[in-house]
Amino acid sequence: MAEAAADLDGGLSEGAEAMGALDSHDSGIFQQVTNLLDIMESESAKTDMAGAGLDMRKTLASVIITEKATAEPSVVMHALTRCLQVPEISTQRKINIYNILQEIIQQEGELEEQCVQRLVAVASKEMREISEVEGYTKAEVASDTLVALSRNHFSLVMYELQHHLKPLNLTDEFVVVTLAKLANGNVFEFMPYMGITLATIFTMLRLANDARMRQVICSAMETFCETVQFYLKHLEDSTYPVMTEEQFALKLFPMYRYFVTVWLRHHNPEVKMGVIKSLKPMLSLLLPSDELREQVYDYIPLLLAEYQGSLEAVFITQVLRQILEVSVVTNTPIPQMQLNPIFTELHVQVCTKAPAQHQYSSQNLMEIVHCFIALARSYPKELMKFFFSQMEVGKEAIRVGTLTLIRAVVSADDPKMNIRTIYLAIRVVKNTLSDARSKVRMAILRIIGQLALSGYQDRIKGWGLKYVSVQLTLSTYKLTNHRDSFYQRDLEEKMVHKVTLDTVKIITSSVSGMTNEFWVRLLCYIMETDYTEALTPICISLTNLAERQLHSKDAAASTTGKSKHVDLPAPQKLLARLLVLMSSPYKGEGRGVAMLHLLRTLSHSIVPTMATVWEQEIPLLIQYLEEHTEFTWNQKAWEDKLIQFLRLSLKTTRGTSWSLRLSKELSNQIGSFDSPSLEKGFLYRALGFTLALGLEADKVELLLLELLYKTDYSNDFDREGVILCFGLCAHGQVKTVLNVLQDFEDRIQESEQSWQISAWRKDHPWRRETVKSALMVMYGCVSSYCHPQMLLTHVDTPITAKIVHHYSSSCQDISLKLAFMKSIMQVTGAVINIKDQQDFYFAQKPTLTRLVMAILKVEPPDHLASPVRTMAMDTLSHLSKLKPFYSTEESNELMDISIHSVISLQPPGEDNESLKTLYENTLSSLERLMEGLMQRQMDPRGLQEMVHLLEKWILSEKEWEREKATNLHFHLMQIYIQSIGVCIPLKLGQFGTLVGLIAPCTCDTHQRTRVASTNVLSSLLDLHASQTCSLWDASKERELEKCKEDIQGTDAEKIFCASSKIAKVVCMEFNCDEVVSLIQKLCENIGAMDLPHDKAAVTWIATFLQMRARELEDKVAEILGAILVHLPVVDQLEVRRLLVEGILLLAHYHQETVLTSLLRQPLPMESHLTEVWLAVAENVPFARTMLHGLMGRLQARFTPRVNATSKADIWRLAAVDPLMTLCTIHLLLEKLDRDDKLRDLFPDLIYTLLLQLSSSHRPEAASPVLKTWRLVHTGALPQEMNLQRVTIKSMQLLFRRINHERLLHALGEQSVWALLEDSLTFLEGVGLLARLCVQNLESYRLRLSELVLRGMGSEVMSCRVSSTAVCVEFMSDPVLYQEKLLRPAVMLLEIGAGQKEDEALQVLSLRALGNMALGAPRKVKQYRKLLLEQCLGSLRGPVSSIVTAEGMEALTKILAELREGDMGSSFESLSELCRVFFDNESELLRLKAFVLFGKLAKVVGISKKHFFKGEVKSAWVPLLLHCQDPCASTARACRATMFQCMHFWGWKSLESASGQSSTRTDEDMTVFQTNMCSTLSQKKPAVLYGFFLETMSYVKNNLLRIRIAACNLAGIIVKQLSAHYLKKLDFPALRNSLQELQLDSDPGVRKAALQTLKVLDSCSQHWPLVSPEGTC
Repeated sequence: MAEAAADLDGGLSEGAEAMGALDSHDSGIFQQVTNLLDIMESESAKTDMAGAGLDMRKTLASVIITEKATAEPSVVMHALTRCLQVPEISTQRKINIYNILQEIIQQEGELEEQCVQRLVAVASKEMREISEVEGYTKAEVASDTLVALSRNHFSLVMYELQHHLKPLNLTDEFVVVTLAKLANGNVFEFMPYMGITLATIFTMLRLANDARMRQVICSAMETFCETVQFYLKHLEDSTYPVMTEEQFALKLFPMYRYFVTVWLRHHNPEVKMGVIKSLKPMLSLLLPSDELREQVYDYIPLLLAEYQGSLEAVFITQVLRQILEVSVVTNTPIPQMQLNPIFTELHVQVCTKAPAQHQYSSQNLMEIVHCFIALARSYPKELMKFFFSQMEVGKEAIRVGTLTLIRAVVSADDPKMNIRTIYLAIRVVKNTLSDARSKVRMAILRIIGQLALSGYQDRIKGWGLKYVSVQLTLSTYKLTNHRDSFYQRDLEEKMVHKVTLDTVKIITSSVSGMTNEFWVRLLCYIMETDYTEALTPICISLTNLAERQLHSKDAAASTTGKSKHVDLPAPQKLLARLLVLMSSPYKGEGRGVAMLHLLRTLSHSIVPTMATVWEQEIPLLIQYLEEHTEFTWNQKAWEDKLIQFLRLSLKTTRGTSWSLRLSKELSNQIGSFDSPSLEKGFLYRALGFTLALGLEADKVELLLLELLYKTDYSNDFDREGVILCFGLCAHGQVKTVLNVLQDFEDRIQESEQSWQISAWRKDHPWRRETVKSALMVMYGCVSSYCHPQMLLTHVDTPITAKIVHHYSSSCQDISLKLAFMKSIMQVTGAVINIKDQQDFYFAQKPTLTRLVMAILKVEPPDHLASPVRTMAMDTLSHLSKLKPFYSTEESNELMDISIHSVISLQPPGEDNESLKTLYENTLSSLERLMEGLMQRQMDPRGLQEMVHLLEKWILSEKEWEREKATNLHFHLMQIYIQSIGVCIPLKLGQFGTLVGLIAPCTCDTHQRTRVASTNVLSSLLDLHASQTCSLWDASKERELEKCKEDIQGTDAEKIFCASSKIAKVVCMEFNCDEVVSLIQKLCENIGAMDLPHDKAAVTWIATFLQMRARELEDKVAEILGAILVHLPVVDQLEVRRLLVEGILLLAHYHQETVLTSLLRQPLPMESHLTEVWLAVAENVPFARTMLHGLMGRLQARFTPRVNATSKADIWRLAAVDPLMTLCTIHLLLEKLDRDDKLRDLFPDLIYTLLLQLSSSHRPEAASPVLKTWRLVHTGALPQEMNLQRVTIKSMQLLFRRINHERLLHALGEQSVWALLEDSLTFLEGVGLLARLCVQNLESYRLRLSELVLRGMGSEVMSCRVSSTAVCVEFMSDPVLYQEKLLRPAVMLLEIGAGQKEDEALQVLSLRALGNMALGAPRKVKQYRKLLLEQCLGSLRGPVSSIVTAEGMEALTKILAELREGDMGSSFESLSELCRVFFDNESELLRLKAFVLFGKLAKVVGISKKHFFKGEVKSAWVPLLLHCQDPCASTARACRATMFQCMHFWGWKSLESASGQSSTRTDEDMTVFQTNMCSTLSQKKPAVLYGFFLETMSYVKNNLLRIRIAACNLAGIIVKQLSAHYLKKLDFPALRNSLQELQLDSDPGVRKAALQTLKVLDSCSQHWPLVSPEGTC
C-alpha cells in the first residue's frame, strides 16, 4: 500500500509538473475557468445567506465552462483538474468542479486517456480522504465522477478501485460504495470482477467493526446480489459467461452465514436493518440451491429471535415468508422441531398488539397470513392442532386471532389446500360456537360466510344456518332493547348484526336448497321487526332465495305461498308495509332498492294482476334511486313516484274493493310508526290517495270519521297528516269530505258558548281553538286538492265562509291566526291555479283583506315573536292576484303598512337559528307582497311610487332599517327589470333620481347595506343600458366588480374611493337631464343621514361635475340652483366645502352661467354665497378669472347689446343686479391674497368700477335687490349696501392693494372719494382721480388709455361721459400721443363734442379737445381744422352756456399753439362769434369770450391785422363797458383783452399809458376812457360818434354795472364830440332814454344817468356856439 501511495504521489507530482508547463493559450483558458469558478463560489455563498436556490450567475458560469469544454474538452478538463490540486481549496469549490466535470463527461463521452488517468487519480484520492460532513459530500461527488468516467473508461476506473481493494485489508468506505455503483451501472463489464470483489470483501468482514462500514458493506452486498440476479436473468446478453448461479450461491453463503450469526446480533438497529434488507436478495440466490436450502433452514431460529428485539417485525416476516414459500414450492419441508417455534412466534404477532413505534404492523399481519397459508399447505394437521390448542386458552384476543387465521386459510384459493384441512378447521370453529363475546361471534360468522363463498356450502348446512339465525334474532333483540348507558356494548352489537346480515346475504346468494324454515323466518322478520336497519340485507336475501326457488324445479309447489308449510301475510298488508318502508329508501343501507327488487320478484304471489305493471314501473323506480344518493334525492319527488306507482297498481284492480282493503291496512299501520317520521307522513298521504279512489262513499265516510276521532290534534304532525289525508281524499271525494266535516262539526255539537270535545278522547283533552284551527286548515287543504270546477262551486260557500266563521268565533290567538291565514292561502292559491276561472270574482276578498290587515297592524313593528306577519303578507300576496284587483291607492296602502310592519325589526343574533329563519322568511314575504302588488302597476310610475315608499327607510338613521330597505329595493328592481326590460322606458330624469337616492348608500357604515346598494346600482345600470341600447365595456365591468369587492371591506378610505370609482365608471352612461336629476336628488338628501352618507353624496356630485361639466352647459343653472338651495342647511363643514368645490368646478367650465346664477340669487351676499366666494378667493388664479367675469358683467352694461350666438352668451348677457356683482367684487378684493397686487387687473377693475359708479348716479340705477329684500326683511337695506358705497369701497381696496402711499395720501387729502360719492361732484372727482392716476401710476396709463377710448365709444351715456371725463386728463398728458392713441381719441371726442344729447359729454369732449394743446401741442396744428370746427360749432349752435364756455376755453388753449395762417377762414368766424358773447348774461361766457378775444389779438398777423382791427373797433365799446363788469374776473379779463387790442388803434400814447391798466381802479379807467375819447375826437370823430350811439344802446342792459358804465362812458364821449356830430344827435330821444334810467331801482344807475343827462343837456345848450371841430 505504501508503494502504491508513493506511485500515486509520483504520478500526481508528474502531472502537476506537466500542468505547470502550460502554453499561453492553455494559461488563458485556465485563468478564465478560475475566474468563472470564483463567481460560482461567491454566488454560492450569497445564495446560502439568502436561503434561496442557485443564483442565475452561478448557473451561467457553469454553462460557460461546459460550452468551452465542447470546443476544447481536454484543455478545459486539464484546467479543472489543475484547479482541484490547488492547495487549500474550499470544499464548495471542489464540489462545483466535480459537478462541472460530470456534465462534461456526460456531454463528451470518449476523452483523452492521459486526461482521464489524471482525473481518476485525483478523484480517487479525494474520495478516500474523508474528514467531516463536508468530506462525505466531497467524497460522494468524487465517487460520482468516477462512476461517470466508468461509462466510457471502465477499465481505468476499475483498475484504480481494485488497486485499493486488498484482501485482509479494510479498504476505504467510498471504495466499496463506488464499486457498488459501478456494479449497478455496468452490470456486464463488472461481472468478471464480481468473484474477486466478493471474495475480497468477505476477508474484510472480520475487520469491519465500525457500524457505518458494516452498513456500507450490507448495502453494497444488496446491490451486488441484485446485480447478479439481473445478470442471471439476462445471461444470454453477456459476451461470455463468467459464473453460474450455483457458483455465485457458494460464494454468497459464507457471507449470509456471517451476517446472520454475527452482524444480525449487533446492538445497532441500523446495522440490523441493513443486514435484514441484504438477506432478501441473498436468499433469492441461495434458496434455489438444494444443498444450501437446508442449511438456510438451520438459521431460522436466529431470525425468529429477532422478533423480541426492536426491529420492525415486517422485515423479519418477509424473510420468513420467502423461506416458507420456497419450501412449499420445492416441497422441502422445514424440520419438525422448528414448526412449533414458527407457529408460536407468528401467532403471537397476530394476537398481540404491535408496539407503537412499529409503522408497518398492518403490513406485517398480511405477511403473517401468507406465512400461515404456506404452513397450512405443507403442515395442515400440525397447524390445526396448534390452532385447537390456542382456542382452549379462552382469551378473546387469542380466539379472535386464531379464527381470523382460520378464515384466511379457508379463503386461500389454493388447489393444494385439501378437504381434510377444511374439515379440521370447521372442527376448531364448532368448538367455540358457545362463546357469546361479540368479537368471537363476528369471527365465527365471517368464517361461515367465507365457507359459503369458497364453495363449502354443504359444510355449513345445519350448524351454520342455525347459528346465523340465532345470531340474527339475538342481535336484533339486543339492539331494540338496548340501554343508553351501554354505548360500547351497543356498538359492538351493531357490528355483530351487520356481520350477521352480511353472512345471510352471502348464504342466500350462494347456498342452494335453502330450508323453508329459513325463508319463513326472514319473510316474517320484515313484517314484525322494529329494527329497520336490517331490512335491506334481509330483503336482498329474500329476493335471492325467491329467485332461486322460482328457477328451481319445485318452485311452484314449495315457495309460492300456496304451500301449507309457508305462512305468507295478506297481499294488502305486505304491500302496505313495503310501501310505507320504501318512503325512506336510503335508510338501512338503501332498503328501497332491495324492497323494490323483492316486490318485483314476489309480484305474482302478491297480486297477479299487478305483475305486468310492476315489471314496467319497478325498474324505473330502481333507476331513480340508483341515480341518486341520500344527499341528492328529493323526498317529495320520490313520494310522488311511489304514489304514481300506487295509482297505476290500483288501476289494475278497478271495480274491486282492493283499494278499500289497502286503505284499511294503511289506516291500521298508523299506530305502528312514531310521530313525526317520514314513514308516517307518507302513510297519511297514501291513505288519502287510496281513499280518493274508493267507490263506496259510505265506507269512505266511515274511515274518514274514524280518522277524525282517533287523531290527536295536540300533536302537530298527526294533525297535519290528517289534514293532508283529507285534502288528497277531496281530489276524488270532495262532496264526501265536506259532508264528513259537516257531520263531524254537528256531532261534536259546535256552539259559541261551549264546545266539549273531550268526551270522545279521555286521554287527550282537546282544546276548542286547536280543533278550530285544524278545521280551518282542513278546509284550505280540501280546496288545494279539489277539482277546479268543483272548487269554484264551493269556494265561497261553504269553504271560505266556514273558515271566516271559525276564525271570527275564536279567541284569535297566534295559532288561530296562523291557521286562518294558512287556510286562506291554500284557498286563494287553489283558485289562482285554475286556468279557466270564467271571470270568477272572489266575493270574500274584501272581508279577508280587512281581517288580514287588522292582524298585520297589531303586530309590534320592532319585535318579531311569531310568523304571523310573514303569513299575513303571504296571504295578501295571494289575495292580490284574485279579482276584484286592488286599486292603486289600496296597493300603496298595503305596501306602506307591510313595510312599516317589517322594516323596523332588528336582525336576530347568529346564535338564534330559529329566530333568524323566521326573520328571513318575513323579509321574503315582504318581497313577494311588494312584487305582487307591483305587478298590477309595472311601469315607471309604479316603480317611482314604490321607491318613494322605501325612501324614508333607505335614509333611516337605523342601519338595519336601511339594510332591509335597500335589499328590498334591489329585489324589486330585479323584478321590474325582468318584467319590463326595454318595453316601457323610464321617464326623463327618473333614472338619475333613482341613482341619486341609492348612490350615497355605497358608503354606508353598514357593510350589507353597502353591498345591497351596489347591487341596486348595478340593476339600475342594467335597466338603463337595455333601454338605451348602450354596451358596457369589459374594462368597466371589471372595474365595477373590483369596486364592489372594495366596498365589502372595512377601510373607510377604500370604501369612499370605491364609491368614487363607481361614480366615474357610470357617469358616462347618464345624459344631461339624468345628471341634473341625479344631482338634485343627491342634494335633496344631504343632511338626511350621517356624515359618510353626505360625503358620499357630495363625492358623487363632484365626480359627475368633474367628468361631465363640459357637457352640462344647458343644465348648469338647474344644477347650481339645486346646490345653492340646499347649501344653507348643510351643517357639516366638510360637506359644505365639497359642495362649494362643485360650484367652483362648474364655474371653471361654465363661468358665465355660474356667475349669472350666483349673481341672480335673491339676497346679496348671504352666508352660503359668501362661503362660495370665499372659496373662490382661496384659489388666486381662479379668483382672478372670476374677477374678469364679474368685470365683464359690469362692462356689459356699457357695451352695445349683441345677439347671443351660444348658450354661454345667453347667460353672459342675462341681466344681473349690479349690487350683487359689486358686493362680490368687493368680497373677492377683500379676501384675495394680499401678496397679489392684481397688477394686470387693476386698470380694468378700477375703470369698470368707475363706470359703474357713474351709472349709479343716474336715476334709473336703483338696485332691484331692494324688492327681494323687503320680501324677507321689514327694514331697508343697510346703508353700506348701496351701489355708490360698495363701488367706492371696492375702489379703495384696489388702491390699497397696489400699495402706493403717495397716491393713497393724495386721494384722501383731496377728498376724491367724497367727490365721487356725490352725484353733483362726481365728474370732478373722476377728473381728479384720473389726474392722480396719470401722475402716479405710469405703468397703468396705457391700459387705462385703451379702456378710456373703449368707454368713449360705448352706447351708454354714463359710460361715455365718465370715460370722456377721464380722457380730459389723459389729453393733458403726452400718454395718448406717445402710445399712438391720439387719433382715435380725437375721433371719439369729435363725436362727443358734436352730439347734442348730453351736455356733460359735450362739455367734457370740448375740454378734452382743448387739452390737446397741453398733452400734444405739436399735434394741434395737425388737427386744427377738426378742433376749430368743433369749438366753433359750440359757439354757433343753440347750446347751453356751459358748452359754449367750454368751447371758448378750448379755443383759448388751441390758439396758443396756432398762428394766423393756421386758422384760415375760421379766424374771421371766430372773431365774430367771440364778440357775440361779450354782452351775454352769463358771466362765464363773457369771461371766456374776453379771454378768447385776447388770444385772438395775440394770434393776429399781418394778413389779418386789418380785419381784426375792424373787429377790435366793433368790440371796443363792449370792452370799454365790461371793464366794469359785475364779475370781477370778467372785468379783469376784459381789461386785459382791451389793452391787448390797444395796439390795433395805433395810438402810441394810449399804448404806453395802458401798460398796467388791467389792475387799475374805476377812476383810472375813467381817465383812460377820457383820453381815448379825446384822441378819437381828434383823429376819428366819426368812430367816436359811432361809439356814442353804441354806448347808448347799453343804457338799458340787464347788468347793473354795465348800465352805469354805459351812462358814464356816454357822458365822456358826449363831452368829446365835435359840434358836427352833436348836431346829428337826437337829443330828445337821448334825454328820454336817460330820464327813463331815473326810474331804475339802483341808485348808482340813477346817479350815473343823471350825470350823463346833465352832460347832454349842457352840450345841447352850447353846441351852436362850438366850432365845427370843437368839443363841448
